[in-house]
Amino acid sequence: MRVRAGSLVGMGPKRWWAAWPSWAGSAALVWSALYAAGAALAAATGPAFGYAPLGGTARGAAAQWASAALYGGAAALAYGMRRWPGRVWPGWAAWGVVALCLTSGFGFLLSLTRVLAFLSRDQPPMDWAAWANQGVAVAGAALWLGAGLAYRRRGRGVCPHCGGARAAAGARSTRAGLVAAAALVPYAVMKTAWALGWTAGYVGEGRPGLDPRYASDLAIRLYAHGVDATAVLAVVGMGLALALTRPWGAGPVRAALLALGWAGAAALAPFGVFLAVVGALVWAGLVDVGLGDHAPWVVAVAYGGFSVYGVALGRATGAYRARTRRPCARC
Repeated sequence: MRVRAGSLVGMGPKRWWAAWPSWAGSAALVWSALYAAGAALAAATGPAFGYAPLGGTARGAAAQWASAALYGGAAALAYGMRRWPGRVWPGWAAWGVVALCLTSGFGFLLSLTRVLAFLSRDQPPMDWAAWANQGVAVAGAALWLGAGLAYRRRGRGVCPHCGGARAAAGARSTRAGLVAAAALVPYAVMKTAWALGWTAGYVGEGRPGLDPRYASDLAIRLYAHGVDATAVLAVVGMGLALALTRPWGAGPVRAALLALGWAGAAALAPFGVFLAVVGALVWAGLVDVGLGDHAPWVVAVAYGGFSVYGVALGRATGAYRARTRRPCARC
């Protein structure tokens, strides 16, 4: 089903949103062109607006020009998707743009951790320009996700709104939810063991798993009683993954589960991959980020688990959405 751009004028917000397959590709094209132009302008004029393909880990004119080139290429891809409907490779390339946007918005996805005062203190000052820029990148990821889905579904000849029937959605949701929950078990066990006084995987001085220079007073008190706050959060994450396997239908509970599932997947999948790469560089002796007191398997358990959890949570959330949504009225 295609809707002419002019016919979107005068639509109410609900009808306009329901017609997303018809405008997602155009929106991704406009967004990519504007974001690339902003990065080029920042590189040419000098202000640091936070344009960086790697989520703020690299700054300066080189990172800004790289962003301009990458997102300019994304705009060209969006134009090609309009000109070459039905081809396979643009649909796959669209997922690469989604990953690029999420990487650029890495800091925004994790910025909510700053409000968890009970976890840490002495946080570095917030760069609000970069934070807002990263939020725009996350919005671009959402637009590109919609554009990629609509393009691939049209190419397969199925409904662009729902993707067609998914009879196995329930089974996929259960399997992916169980994998996501299991991925965090080693991390929760390791951090709880450290809080209880064990030192497996730690060869430094003092107690592993807690730096008093940054931990809050509440986190220190909990740790003294064998409770690691991040292990508690891991258990909460397991509960979310398992909740996606349950047959809850429409309503506030479903909306909350979908919001938490997509947010967790978008934040932790790239987070785990990024830190896994850092861990590999540390093992190779190319960088030093202060992990010399920990055995190599600690990095694999902690950060590898985050990555597996993020990917499995995204799959569980998608299958949960397909299983619990109402029948599509447009098929």
